[in-house]
Amino acid sequence: MIRSLRPFAAMSLGAAIATAVVVALPDATAQQSGAVTPAASPQAPAPQLVGGLPDFTQLVERVGPAVVNIEADVKPRRTAMQQMPDDEDIPEIFRRFFGPGMPGMPSPGPRGGGVSMGTGFIISADGYVLTNHHVVEGSDEVKVKLSDRREFTAKVVGSDEKSDVALLKISGGSLPFLRTGDSNQLKPGQWVVAIGSPFGLDHSVTAGVVSAVGRSNPYANQQYVPFIQTDVAINRGNSGGPLLNTRGEVVGINSQIFSNSGGYMGVSFAIPIDIAMNAVQQLKTTGRVSRGQLGVLIGPVDQDAVKGFSLPDSRGALVNDLPPGSAAEKAGIQRGDVIRAINGTSINDASDLPPLIGAMAPGTKVRLSVYREGRTIEIPVTLTELSDTPTAGTPGSTPRSPSSAPSSNPLGIVGQDLDADDRRQLGLKPGEGVGIARIEGLAARSAGLRPGDVILQVGRSDVSSAAALNQQLRDVKQGQTVMLLVRRGQSTQFVAVTPRASGDDESDEG
Repeated sequence: MIRSLRPFAAMSLGAAIATAVVVALPDATAQQSGAVTPAASPQAPAPQLVGGLPDFTQLVERVGPAVVNIEADVKPRRTAMQQMPDDEDIPEIFRRFFGPGMPGMPSPGPRGGGVSMGTGFIISADGYVLTNHHVVEGSDEVKVKLSDRREFTAKVVGSDEKSDVALLKISGGSLPFLRTGDSNQLKPGQWVVAIGSPFGLDHSVTAGVVSAVGRSNPYANQQYVPFIQTDVAINRGNSGGPLLNTRGEVVGINSQIFSNSGGYMGVSFAIPIDIAMNAVQQLKTTGRVSRGQLGVLIGPVDQDAVKGFSLPDSRGALVNDLPPGSAAEKAGIQRGDVIRAINGTSINDASDLPPLIGAMAPGTKVRLSVYREGRTIEIPVTLTELSDTPTAGTPGSTPRSPSSAPSSNPLGIVGQDLDADDRRQLGLKPGEGVGIARIEGLAARSAGLRPGDVILQVGRSDVSSAAALNQQLRDVKQGQTVMLLVRRGQSTQFVAVTPRASGDDESDEG
């Protein structure tokens, strides 16, 4: 645990140690006989042994005054950290830079809440300030402190949770401000600098390189942000501070770390400044951020999907489901399609799709390149506005009576017909899906299937009854990968099942 520093005591101890060293060590210029020679004249500086390393002093002197401290008096609330998975479930998780009980973190506030301390930076001479949404979330009052000791009470113009960007406004004129750079030009290996207040230590400067660009975050509600990954030392209290290129331009907002301990472990993440400034313009105009929505639930294209759907490679985003009435459904996108490009921009991973769509305004017309049953087709889609309302399914499992009939398909899946009430409870269409009553096959159980799941499709073919399921699975061979579209609660995704040799995949009542 980091304890408060005591400068006076530390300096006294340092002086005592220095004195001890002077007394204990012999004069390096003394002769062996013990005679002391006169003090040598000052020597010339030693030559540089390492050249070409960057010196950031001018950069820091120029941009430092525009970096500010943020202090937000927040209401009691359940924090984003508490809503994230437990350490026992996920070995390393993304962490935001504040937490209770440490310097620079939320501490008890005057009204029983807390004080969230972070960093921000001024982006215009008339007093607009950028920081993270999670720094000012739920705040009653926000204070902004400049390096020249001036302090302002800030107005929260707007805040966007999905991009973790907040825009503040302070009353002041001719304020120092930072220029914005082009985060799209960043490449791995380029030098970058961060300035912030880790653990409450004002205007701390750290430097490193860009490690990667376009990183996704699977553990927070920020699928619309392609993060910049760096090895710049970032810690709690750096939240909302600028990530700068060697020209002193802001290219990102420091937002998260990837850590087991809660401290810096060499992997830091920043929000690209172009994403942030897109949010800024909307917050200034309307006080909120709107995003385009395609209306598909997607997943990665792994090697099982490549085999099961006979795909040419693993590039793209696999369509698992389409909410009724979505833009994609109206345009003719189908479950099992693989989206491989948007307006000619390649989709290599499923995580590439949300940022591209989210950056577009509702009503935008886009052209999707979709791989379907051995060929690529072009499908035009008009985007709708992203909504926070759940789009598919309802929680809970489907009630069904037990089945004693053995399975009659090679995967050992015992199907159970659904009635109208079952389908209504699950949010399914009339005649859609077949329930799983029991799993007798080892391969299906190993793939994660379980009683209560609902199978919607075998490959690209819909199934609506236990008989239809058996019909679709009857010709499955050993070693052949079958893609089953499975609904469980609110989640719908394709699951790959590959039956093994008969000796390895015996029926098992387990």
